[in-house]
Amino acid sequence: MWKRLGYYFGELARGDLGKSYVTDQPVLEAILTRFPTTAALCATAVVMWMLLAVPLGVLTAKFRGSWFDRSVLVLGTIGLSLPAFWLARMLQYWLSYKLGWFPVAGFRSFLHLLLPAAALAILAIGYYARLIHTNMVEVLDSPSVRAARARGLSEPAVLFKHALRNALIPVVTVLGMDVAALLGGVMFVENVFALPGIGTLAVQSVFNLDTPMIMGSVLFSAAIVLGANLVVDVLYRWIDPRIKTAC
Repeated sequence: MWKRLGYYFGELARGDLGKSYVTDQPVLEAILTRFPTTAALCATAVVMWMLLAVPLGVLTAKFRGSWFDRSVLVLGTIGLSLPAFWLARMLQYWLSYKLGWFPVAGFRSFLHLLLPAAALAILAIGYYARLIHTNMVEVLDSPSVRAARARGLSEPAVLFKHALRNALIPVVTVLGMDVAALLGGVMFVENVFALPGIGTLAVQSVFNLDTPMIMGSVLFSAAIVLGANLVVDVLYRWIDPRIKTAC
């Protein structure tokens, strides 16, 4: 057992994750072939929910305590509570099968990614809107924002240029940590929409008891999470130049 473990680590150091028990295909080759689909799906989902969560978080902080703020809170809580596989099935049935607005399954163009990405985005919009809301409330009461208003800056400039930039640092931190959870959700959504991504590959490997493919998928996902956290550290300096000065 120890010799086999040492041999595995030696091959792993050279980038060799072994071969599939089912297809005899190199594991790394199979993962890299499917990774662009998963990356495109994740990137589309993140762009969707941030485009909606940022203005919702800013506006609910601006009008905190109003009916709009409470409505976003309720809808966000409901969206966060929905199971990924159930939401994906419902969207697929009503918007694809019944109404025909989107392709039912498969991946042949960017249009095939919109509905799966929307399923992932709905789960996260409310959470990130409330996260931005919480940080915006604290920033809006800070002396720097009061000084910006005293200089006669317009309200959109105060909210989106000064306050939002300071409120984004905790949001970027959580976003980097949520990459692992996002990859877990992609596993269900990819299977529902029959997308040829890493999630589908991992599920098929589990059913086939394909141990090298399972281990390779887990290690590759872990590497992606580590890379995402490194990107977050770089983004800190771009969002807040004071961090660079302090270093």
